[in-house]
Amino acid sequence: MTSAPARWVLSGGIGSGKSTVREMLEERGLRTVDADRVGHLVLEDEAKDQVSGRWPEVVVDGQIDRSRLAGIVFDDAAARRELESMTHPHIFGRVVGLLDGYVGTAVVEMPLLTTILDWPRIVVDAADETRVERLLARGMPLDDIERRLASQPDRGAWLASADLVVPNHGSRDELRDAVGELVLHLEKAAS
Repeated sequence: MTSAPARWVLSGGIGSGKSTVREMLEERGLRTVDADRVGHLVLEDEAKDQVSGRWPEVVVDGQIDRSRLAGIVFDDAAARRELESMTHPHIFGRVVGLLDGYVGTAVVEMPLLTTILDWPRIVVDAADETRVERLLARGMPLDDIERRLASQPDRGAWLASADLVVPNHGSRDELRDAVGELVLHLEKAAS
């Protein structure tokens, strides 16, 4: 009997540490996909004409300026939904295509709380104050942090969506230990 390939969504709010967790999973040999990076490629390719036609003010030197686009859609839920309708089918199609034929465990980092990929969800959790501190340390302005946090689900919604939770409240070493436990769980679940 052959089991189906194990597919997981890795998510959490901005500043929670999901990219760090994805990188640690990759270091441990798991196949990972960064859906945000795939989204950047989609904006350069499949969705470029549609997005630039809708928001010509975000085109700089023939390319979509993602920070200008973000400035529009983070403040306007209807515009964000419109952008998602243009990009998500392509993003999720590419993600599934990248994993087509891969038989091992794969984890897709996705900064959204969506059920388009109907896979179990791993949520990286950190307190809101911790997330704000991390984003400030990255050089993000406080007003931008507040806008982005306001546009995302709150911590309770992320946790309610989780099949597994990776706590990220402390040091990088503590996170590495938590990822080690996660890998053991994912390996056990796949066997």
